[in-house]
Amino acid sequence: MKIALMDSGIGLLPAAAAVRRLRPDADLVLSSDPDGLPWGPRSAQDITERSLAVAEAAAAHHPAALIVACNTSSVHALPALRARFEPELPVIGTVPAIKPAVAGGGPIAIWATPATTGSPYQRGLIEEFAGGVEVAEVPCPGLADAVQYADEAAIDKAVAAAAALTPRDVRAVVLGCTHYELVGERIRAALQQPGMPPLVLHGSAGAVAAQALRRAGEQPGTGTGTEGGLTVILSGRAAELPVAAHTYAEGRLLAAVSPAH
Repeated sequence: MKIALMDSGIGLLPAAAAVRRLRPDADLVLSSDPDGLPWGPRSAQDITERSLAVAEAAAAHHPAALIVACNTSSVHALPALRARFEPELPVIGTVPAIKPAVAGGGPIAIWATPATTGSPYQRGLIEEFAGGVEVAEVPCPGLADAVQYADEAAIDKAVAAAAALTPRDVRAVVLGCTHYELVGERIRAALQQPGMPPLVLHGSAGAVAAQALRRAGEQPGTGTGTEGGLTVILSGRAAELPVAAHTYAEGRLLAAVSPAH
């Protein structure tokens, strides 16, 4: 059983690691576009074209499902991706976890890229799911890029800047960019207030991994009992996991396997 994931960069690692935990026997195909980074400032048409190219490279390996592990691509390219590949290849998009975040009450914050923060897309999700819960939209300039290149000083600076914009009484934070899930504990540490209940972070990796297995007709925890392989594609080229990926626990988990055959 093979699951493919696509993203502009290493933001696909959390969802890939979630698939690995649910189905250790699954072969994973990771397709990203380091040559085209960052996607956020690009036009919707350009993002769609690059998304289709990255997805085509993954689809060539005949996966049972394709996870679009990128909020930017899901916003702009999901209809085109589904038109191109479905129904033969199920395509699973990534949506910020606003609905589960508001279930615990508010106030909540949504950390997202500047392009997503305040966008009609995000505002529409807030209107649809947040109800009367107070929501703070927090732009995080530079954070995704800092995570992509594992730039520790830049990560600290971007997290601190976003934390300063986040209301002190928030009870939960939605991580509205898949890259942010790689530094979730650093975000939690920057926001946790003394004497307050533990801050809850809501990412999308677990949900999209479970949905991919459902769409592929597979169940968690079953399988062959063997360890699945890993195929890495960088801007259409066969490659190894980027060096920066090994900085994060999710990357190290995925690196500890044999290449897929």
